[in-house]
Amino acid sequence: MNFQQLRSVRETVRQGFNLTAVADTLHTSQPGVSRQIKELEDELGVSLFRRSGRRFLGLTPPGEVALPIIERLLLEAANLKRVGDEFAACDAGTLAVAATHTQARYALPRPISAWPQKLWPITPTS
Repeated sequence: MNFQQLRSVRETVRQGFNLTAVADTLHTSQPGVSRQIKELEDELGVSLFRRSGRRFLGLTPPGEVALPIIERLLLEAANLKRVGDEFAACDAGTLAVAATHTQARYALPRPISAWPQKLWPITPTS
Protein backbone atom coordinates (compact mmCIF):
# COMPACT_ATOMS: atom_id res chain seq x y z
CA MET A 1 0.00 0.00 0.00
CA ASN A 2 1.36 3.41 -0.91
CA PHE A 3 0.21 7.01 -0.95
CA GLN A 4 -0.19 7.10 -4.72
CA GLN A 5 -2.74 4.29 -4.50
CA LEU A 6 -4.60 6.15 -1.76
CA ARG A 7 -4.54 9.39 -3.77
CA SER A 8 -5.91 7.54 -6.79
CA VAL A 9 -8.89 6.25 -4.81
CA ARG A 10 -9.61 9.64 -3.24
CA GLU A 11 -9.38 11.50 -6.53
CA THR A 12 -11.56 8.93 -8.30
CA VAL A 13 -14.36 9.77 -5.89
CA ARG A 14 -13.68 13.53 -6.08
CA GLN A 15 -13.72 13.44 -9.89
CA GLY A 16 -17.03 11.60 -10.06
CA PHE A 17 -15.43 8.25 -11.02
CA ASN A 18 -13.97 9.73 -14.22
CA LEU A 19 -10.50 8.17 -14.49
CA THR A 20 -9.41 10.52 -17.27
CA ALA A 21 -10.05 13.49 -14.98
CA VAL A 22 -8.27 11.67 -12.14
CA ALA A 23 -5.24 11.10 -14.36
CA ASP A 24 -5.18 14.79 -15.31
CA THR A 25 -5.44 15.88 -11.68
CA LEU A 26 -2.69 13.51 -10.53
CA HIS A 27 -0.50 14.23 -13.58
CA THR A 28 -0.34 10.60 -14.61
CA SER A 29 -1.93 8.30 -17.17
CA GLN A 30 -5.38 6.75 -16.99
CA PRO A 31 -3.94 3.20 -17.16
CA GLY A 32 -1.62 4.15 -14.31
CA VAL A 33 -4.58 5.23 -12.16
CA SER A 34 -6.40 1.99 -12.97
CA ARG A 35 -3.32 -0.03 -12.05
CA GLN A 36 -2.87 1.82 -8.74
CA ILE A 37 -6.49 1.16 -7.77
CA LYS A 38 -6.32 -2.48 -8.85
CA GLU A 39 -3.11 -3.06 -6.85
CA LEU A 40 -4.69 -1.56 -3.73
CA GLU A 41 -7.83 -3.64 -4.16
CA ASP A 42 -5.71 -6.77 -4.62
CA GLU A 43 -3.74 -5.99 -1.48
CA LEU A 44 -6.89 -5.33 0.57
CA GLY A 45 -8.68 -8.34 -0.89
CA VAL A 46 -11.87 -6.38 -1.62
CA SER A 47 -13.22 -4.30 -4.47
CA LEU A 48 -13.57 -0.62 -3.55
CA PHE A 49 -15.55 0.40 -6.65
CA ARG A 50 -18.70 -0.83 -8.37
CA ARG A 51 -17.94 -1.36 -12.05
CA SER A 52 -19.76 -1.88 -15.29
CA GLY A 53 -17.18 -3.20 -17.69
CA ARG A 54 -14.30 -0.73 -17.42
CA ARG A 55 -16.42 2.13 -16.02
CA PHE A 56 -16.51 2.99 -12.35
CA LEU A 57 -20.05 3.57 -11.11
CA GLY A 58 -19.59 4.18 -7.39
CA LEU A 59 -18.19 2.81 -4.18
CA THR A 60 -18.87 -0.66 -2.84
CA PRO A 61 -19.72 -1.03 0.88
CA PRO A 62 -16.03 -1.76 1.67
CA GLY A 63 -15.14 1.32 -0.40
CA GLU A 64 -17.57 3.44 1.63
CA VAL A 65 -15.84 2.32 4.83
CA ALA A 66 -12.33 2.68 3.41
CA LEU A 67 -12.74 6.18 1.92
CA PRO A 68 -12.83 8.13 5.22
CA ILE A 69 -9.80 6.17 6.42
CA ILE A 70 -7.95 6.94 3.18
CA GLU A 71 -8.80 10.64 3.52
CA ARG A 72 -7.55 10.68 7.14
CA LEU A 73 -4.31 8.96 6.16
CA LEU A 74 -3.65 11.48 3.39
CA LEU A 75 -4.53 14.39 5.68
CA GLU A 76 -2.18 13.13 8.39
CA ALA A 77 0.60 12.64 5.83
CA ALA A 78 0.13 16.28 4.75
CA ASN A 79 0.18 17.37 8.42
CA LEU A 80 3.40 15.44 8.99
CA LYS A 81 4.99 17.09 5.96
CA ARG A 82 3.90 20.51 7.24
CA VAL A 83 5.48 19.84 10.66
CA GLY A 84 8.75 18.89 8.98
CA ASP A 85 8.67 22.01 6.84
CA GLU A 86 8.00 24.23 9.85
CA PHE A 87 10.85 22.78 11.89
CA ALA A 88 13.23 22.84 8.94
CA ALA A 89 12.57 26.56 8.57
CA CYS A 90 12.67 27.39 12.29
CA ASP A 91 15.43 29.95 11.81
CA ALA A 92 13.51 31.84 9.14
CA GLY A 93 10.85 34.45 9.64
CA THR A 94 10.17 38.05 10.38
CA LEU A 95 9.96 39.80 13.72
CA ALA A 96 8.03 43.07 13.77
CA VAL A 97 8.18 45.22 16.90
CA ALA A 98 6.17 48.41 17.40
CA ALA A 99 7.88 50.86 19.72
CA THR A 100 8.44 54.52 20.25
CA HIS A 101 11.71 56.03 19.10
CA THR A 102 13.01 56.20 22.68
CA GLN A 103 12.13 52.55 23.41
CA ALA A 104 13.69 51.43 20.14
CA ARG A 105 16.85 53.35 20.89
CA TYR A 106 17.39 52.58 24.56
CA ALA A 107 15.20 49.72 25.84
CA LEU A 108 14.98 47.24 22.97
CA PRO A 109 18.54 46.60 21.70
CA ARG A 110 19.58 44.25 24.53
CA PRO A 111 16.39 42.07 24.65
CA ILE A 112 16.17 41.88 20.87
CA SER A 113 19.79 40.80 20.49
CA ALA A 114 19.38 38.12 23.20
CA TRP A 115 16.06 36.84 21.87
CA PRO A 116 17.30 34.25 19.31
CA GLN A 117 19.66 32.66 21.86
CA LYS A 118 16.76 32.17 24.30
CA LEU A 119 14.76 30.27 21.69
CA TRP A 120 17.58 28.35 20.03
CA PRO A 121 20.65 28.28 22.24
CA ILE A 122 23.83 27.80 20.29
CA THR A 123 26.00 25.13 21.83
CA PRO A 124 29.73 25.39 21.29
CA THR A 125 31.27 22.65 19.21
CA SER A 126 34.79 21.36 19.67
